[in-house]
Amino acid sequence: MALLSVIRRWHFREHVSIRSIARRTGLSRNTIRKYLRSDLVEPAFKVPERASKLDPFAERLAAWLRTEARKSRKQKRNGRQFHADLVSLGYDGSYRRVAAFVRAWREDFHRQQQTSGRGVFVPLMFDPGDAFQFDWSEEHAVIGHERIKLQVAHIKLCHSRAFLVRAYLLQTHEMLFDAHNHGFRVLGGVPRRGIYDNMKTAVDKVGRGKERQINTRFLAMTSHYLFEPEFCNPASGWEKGQVEKNVQDARHRFWQPMPQAESLEALNIWLEARCLALWEEIPHGAEPGTIADVWRQETDSLMPVNRVFDGFVDHTKRVSPTCLVHFERNRYSVPASFANRPVGLRVYPDRIVVVAEGAVLCEHRRIIDRAHHQHGHTVYDWRHYLAVIQRKPGALRNGAPFAELPDALRQMQRHLQGKPDGDREMVEVLSLVLHHDEQAVLVAVEMALEAGAPTKTHILNLLHRLTDGKTTHGSPIEAPQALMLAHEPKADVARYDRLRPEQSLGQPQGQEGRHAS
Repeated sequence: MALLSVIRRWHFREHVSIRSIARRTGLSRNTIRKYLRSDLVEPAFKVPERASKLDPFAERLAAWLRTEARKSRKQKRNGRQFHADLVSLGYDGSYRRVAAFVRAWREDFHRQQQTSGRGVFVPLMFDPGDAFQFDWSEEHAVIGHERIKLQVAHIKLCHSRAFLVRAYLLQTHEMLFDAHNHGFRVLGGVPRRGIYDNMKTAVDKVGRGKERQINTRFLAMTSHYLFEPEFCNPASGWEKGQVEKNVQDARHRFWQPMPQAESLEALNIWLEARCLALWEEIPHGAEPGTIADVWRQETDSLMPVNRVFDGFVDHTKRVSPTCLVHFERNRYSVPASFANRPVGLRVYPDRIVVVAEGAVLCEHRRIIDRAHHQHGHTVYDWRHYLAVIQRKPGALRNGAPFAELPDALRQMQRHLQGKPDGDREMVEVLSLVLHHDEQAVLVAVEMALEAGAPTKTHILNLLHRLTDGKTTHGSPIEAPQALMLAHEPKADVARYDRLRPEQSLGQPQGQEGRHAS
């Protein structure tokens, strides 16, 4: 409450003396008498202007702020960054002075924008199947007991307001394509237009007005799904206000409290189920019913998805002499026959596919290292090195690709390790997977270990029996101690008499007998 009103009320209404009022307020009695004699308003004490250390840099800071005002929210610098830039120019004042200047300038700038009409918007209306809006946001979740920063894709139909939220580790092209594939799958089709901001994965260069140099990979996806991309003006997020609002609402719908999941795939399954449940709960607002009710009507206006876009990013790499190909500080093994040769690398959000000569050579689970370890990770497939160890069986003992063999093969290797030519025999056992089903080989090795005869000959015999269907794992082969004939032969010594000369059979002397020939 104003001090002048309090003084006047104390004296004229409560009959408090001037001396008591002066004691209460700390003001002089002459000042109190002046307040009581006149109907003055509350006096305003003007702070005298004093020179500031920021004055020589005020014009430079204001120019920076005018430049920052034209940038998007994520590209704008904060007060700390402005203070650091001014310090590099010779400013030795405090950060608070810079923050106060930035705050006052931005308040004045927003006030001017609102009075000029830029703060006024027109409600938008979209026909069924007309358009969708897309945007990214940064959120956090606990994945496998570790707090991880996620890049979250938001795709939303403009008419029915049905939306999908999907989390990734990066905002690269393959993640963008995968988000559209899942978005059109869940939303039930493709609208006629897509509304985006000027993200780097879609726009290579922003021209004058609506002129855009669209990225070639992004344009290939739009041509596949047959929708027209439209891009907002720079720093004009209200042109895709529905998905911007969806980003804000998603923070308390999905990310507060912070969700927990065993893997990123499990988190995305939960996010999709949560989105579908929210469709049934949230009222549409402009149309009767919920978002799900209006979406069911809009699906008839969407173009069905006949074939999913194969959204990989292709790279050409050269295989090292150790049969490895490098990508994002990580290494993935390749069949030894392609060592020191160029191969194609198809990068998907969750896997790496190596191709050459028009065929797929191998496939690995993709590793995205958010910690940026200096040496990265190496992913081996021991099958890729079988051709090498056939020539160099001694490399089997300390070979890094064979450190993670299946348990049955590991036991087999320990059994053969101390025997003469044990390494070569183990190589021959491993090479069986080149000509037989790997699971059948593992079963045969397990049966040989259980029988106490882990040799290549025994394993090969069991493997042939398994493939011929004569035995199965768990039914051991039982052989009799001695072989017995079903029909034993009878002794007939008289047959030897027929082989003797005829003379010995009672022929007259002088006649030459016939001999068996």
